Amino acid sequence: MSRLLAAALTTVVAAALAVGAAFVIVALLNATPDQPNVPLISYESATPRK
Repeated sequence: MSRLLAAALTTVVAAALAVGAAFVIVALLNATPDQPNVPLISYESATPRK
């Protein structure tokens, strides 16, 4: 019975860690970036080719 209890407890702990990691990943993906969203190319200010 001890092995069955250990296996069940390990499964519960692993599931809790997976759910916690999922919440952390989602929170990190929803974080706003530190840098401004400035385009590298602006077609209005580019000089035309001849």
